[in-house]
Amino acid sequence: MNYKSIILSLSLLLFSVAVFAQEKKGNLEIVKSPMIDLLQERRVYFENNPVEVRPVDKENGTRSTVLGFRVQIYSGSSRNEAYATQARFQKQYKDIATYVSYTQPNYRVKVGDFRSRSEAQAFMREVKNDYPMVFLFTEQVYVYY
Repeated sequence: MNYKSIILSLSLLLFSVAVFAQEKKGNLEIVKSPMIDLLQERRVYFENNPVEVRPVDKENGTRSTVLGFRVQIYSGSSRNEAYATQARFQKQYKDIATYVSYTQPNYRVKVGDFRSRSEAQAFMREVKNDYPMVFLFTEQVYVYY
């Protein structure tokens, strides 16, 4: 193949790219569900009017499980350290449940039964100074009705 045919082929290729790459003008139509506006209005309403949180009666309530969040405050191979961490946490936060689990080779101490991620993250920020290795897990948590 000679240089003239290569140059001619490249010229045709560039010309065709330039022709197809021209800007096209048109109309854009946005179609959305009316539920989006309703959800946005509700979110603004609930941000301005927070729901009153009632204390839960764990003794007389019904316990169930839902998908929620727990905060891990310890993970390591020492059983004694895991239970010591659990005891120290229970002294600081008497009303928050703690759970120790063992998956070889590590013990894990997780705390709380949080229904929302934001609630769990706020608690993580609160305990991060005392428990620097905090981590958030999604799992089945206990709730009372």
